[in-house]
Amino acid sequence: MVKRKLGALEKVEADLPNLQHKIRRDPKSYIEDFRAQHYQYESHREIFMAAPASATDTGIISLRELIDFVAHVADCYPDITKDFPQQLMDILTQHHLVLEPELREKIVGSLVLLKKKELLDSATLLQTLFPILITTPSKTLRALIFQKILMDLRTSNAKTTNHKLNRTMQTVLYNLVTSDRVSSKGLWAIKLIRELWKRQIWSDAKTVEVMKEASLSENEKVIIGGVRFFLGGDQEREEMEDESSDEEAIDLGKVKHQVGINKKTRKKSRAVEKAKATVKRKERKKNQPHPLNFSALHLLHDPQGFAETLFSKHLQNSKSKLNLEQKLQVLQLVTRLVGLHKLHIMQLYSYFQKYLTPRQPSVTSFLASLAQASHDLVPPDVLEPLIQKIANEFVSEASSSLVATAGLNAIREICARQPLAMNETLLQDLVMYRKSKDKGVVMAARGLLGLYRDLNPEMLKRRDRGKEASIGLRSGEKQEKRFGQEETGGIEGLELLEQWKEEERKKKRAEKGLPSDAEDGEEEEDEAADWEAWNVEDDEDSDDSGGWIDVQSDAEIDLSDSDDEKDARPSKKAKQDANNEENVNSETAQDKTEAQKPNIANIATTRILTPADLAKLQELRTQAAVDALIPGAKGRRGQTNASRHKDDPLTAEEIEGLAALSAGKATREERIAHAKEGKTDRAEHKSITAKRKERKVEQGKSTTNKEKARRKNIFMTLGKARNKGKRSLVETRNVLKAHQDRQKRGGRRGNIG
Repeated sequence: MVKRKLGALEKVEADLPNLQHKIRRDPKSYIEDFRAQHYQYESHREIFMAAPASATDTGIISLRELIDFVAHVADCYPDITKDFPQQLMDILTQHHLVLEPELREKIVGSLVLLKKKELLDSATLLQTLFPILITTPSKTLRALIFQKILMDLRTSNAKTTNHKLNRTMQTVLYNLVTSDRVSSKGLWAIKLIRELWKRQIWSDAKTVEVMKEASLSENEKVIIGGVRFFLGGDQEREEMEDESSDEEAIDLGKVKHQVGINKKTRKKSRAVEKAKATVKRKERKKNQPHPLNFSALHLLHDPQGFAETLFSKHLQNSKSKLNLEQKLQVLQLVTRLVGLHKLHIMQLYSYFQKYLTPRQPSVTSFLASLAQASHDLVPPDVLEPLIQKIANEFVSEASSSLVATAGLNAIREICARQPLAMNETLLQDLVMYRKSKDKGVVMAARGLLGLYRDLNPEMLKRRDRGKEASIGLRSGEKQEKRFGQEETGGIEGLELLEQWKEEERKKKRAEKGLPSDAEDGEEEEDEAADWEAWNVEDDEDSDDSGGWIDVQSDAEIDLSDSDDEKDARPSKKAKQDANNEENVNSETAQDKTEAQKPNIANIATTRILTPADLAKLQELRTQAAVDALIPGAKGRRGQTNASRHKDDPLTAEEIEGLAALSAGKATREERIAHAKEGKTDRAEHKSITAKRKERKVEQGKSTTNKEKARRKNIFMTLGKARNKGKRSLVETRNVLKAHQDRQKRGGRRGNIG
């Protein structure tokens, strides 16, 4: 709409910005002028309220400017403008459908301005704007109101948490979602909560309860909005925190240095960067500044009931309107809840039976969901038929490499959570696939073999157990975990600290020339030294401030597999001797482990850990975490499996594994296209001559004789060059003179004259 031009007299009378500036400086002197303008505002408002649809352009412009003027100086005359906020709310609430867009935007902005001037409280403002957000058909008004509501909630919770306002808004959103479960109005509640959750303004259980009710709605869009919040809301919050937070104070330059000592490769540098990012993320999870900054899945009041309701309402119900992709998202949420809280929904596992076929669309997502739903409290009898079906359908000689890789990876992920679901015969059959010619299948089979080497080596054949697993079996360290058995709690990484202290003690005794076995008196001296170095800063000579983190190099990694070992069968006498040696070694190893266990327990029960000890413990944890994430780290994979499976979701890409390697090499054209994807267009960097040539080619013009001579085939010029070298001085003079004459007359054709 074109604005009406004001005349000169009207400009003098309605110089509202100048009057506004004067009132700001001296309110008492200009009270009469303000009364006059306020009277005009009242007159225009009454005319507009009488017939809002037939208001003239002049009246709308005047009303808009007067509303802006009164809103800016309302705090100078609170008695005169006490009814002004309510009048604006009445105009907006009653006539927002017919209001002119600029006037509507001005009223919303004036209400927000009045709230900033504390002439209007936040609860009243939000209760006025939110119903309009839901009912108005105008896109621009919805976007404006949503932005203002979000900004108001952020500013209200900036310094301290405004519990009263938060409870009011959460109640409004809860009633919005639960009052009409068929309508799509609940989308605005989901959108608002996701933004506030991402910015960590709302992070309590009541917020999660609203999203829980949204997930149980009957509208497809509201259901998927609630489900996506539980699946990705925490990740969005972490990404927002990563963008806003500064760099962590973890010194990971040591890792780069240690890796740079050996041969530098891109693969190794990428692995170190990924390890650093993972360690930082885990440390940030452990050291959250806010005491209530929990994951949304942990704040659910009744996860068992919520998972059962989701499963029965959206997955088992034949009348559900969700498509396959939406059902997969609901299934991912249900299985994530089951795996995280160790829930029991027995009909869930029979639900997977009809989807575990290679012909099923998005079958890797179903396999990942099944693995997420497995935990150590699920009866092995429930999971064993599913593993058997995956092995029969996916892993066979007739299956393609992609299918076999996905099947082996899925079985490995399920068994990592419940090792008892695998039987010995099937395991030995699957392990034999490490001799396949396909790299993806080989890696998947080796992963399954490495898993059971760490969890239950007794199920493997002796030649497949490997060195460390065999030693662990003899010493009694690696034993089969029974169903329902839980590990005893303790301080994470305490054995690393005990091992480091033992090594330091041996080093000190070796320097003094004493035997490695310590006596009580020297242990007391070491303990006294530890008490002297109570603070981290006092221990200047300790290694906790400047030691490099040792990352295993390629030379230290044992890549040998049991397949390369000799399969020669020993004689009976050799077997008996080996059995006797095993018995002796097992007895001595058990004695050693029994002797070491009290030492680890002693450091936790008989000593007080100083801040220096805690700092060193943190450093050792970081080092162990980085070593475990570097490819090829031995003996630590089992430690990271349990924590990763419990906290992080499992994706379809992890089930697919090395599918890219199994798919075969790309063609030359594909490699060239892939290489050109990351390169910028070089046309803008060309020289003027190159651009001129391209322009000539586009216009269809020919090249110069000089350019043609330069591009002439070399065999066509050899005779001329050979004769040119044999010319005498007289012949050379004649040729040059003829060339000059030819140039003067304009070439061979004589164009001049």
